[in-house]
Amino acid sequence: MKLIKIAGLFLSAALFVNIAHAQNTMSNEKTVHVGGAAMYPSKNIVENAVNSKDHTTLVAAVKAAGLVETLEGSGPFTVFAPTNDAFGKLPQGTVESLVKPENKATLTKILTYHVVAGKFDANAIAALIKASGGKATLKTVSGGLLTATMRDSKLVLTDETGGMSTVTIKNVYQSNGVIHVVDTVLMPQ
Repeated sequence: MKLIKIAGLFLSAALFVNIAHAQNTMSNEKTVHVGGAAMYPSKNIVENAVNSKDHTTLVAAVKAAGLVETLEGSGPFTVFAPTNDAFGKLPQGTVESLVKPENKATLTKILTYHVVAGKFDANAIAALIKASGGKATLKTVSGGLLTATMRDSKLVLTDETGGMSTVTIKNVYQSNGVIHVVDTVLMPQ
């Protein structure tokens, strides 16, 4: 019985040390705050996004489209993440309609239009823009194209319909990619 208690104490101590180490490691990470929450580079896209109060609509849409598992995967992914205000710019009732089960294919196409395979931070995108004479074309996971340009010092994306979105927070590094927060929902053809 005494041996079981000692083993239990060792197990408890080991668990405490592991939790303390994990918390210490996370507290030493260079984070960016998005939506009032720290975004940890050691966490994946979904683990971070669920903590941003500015991305509750995006998170709900990702869940409705069944993309959680994909965005928790190894990637790497570059995600242009629209804020709640960006979704609010859509015509009234659009978001409510898109998250209905019968519109899952359309919602998936729109969401994957915001994702590029690979890890492209702002410097990498700026280099592509410069190398391409002022405009870079990014192929999205949905198969569509985004055009990236610089306006003053801001990264601007133009979608296939001519809509434009500005990156408001860049280089939010994740364990499986990078997020750039955008102010407008991008729309595929």
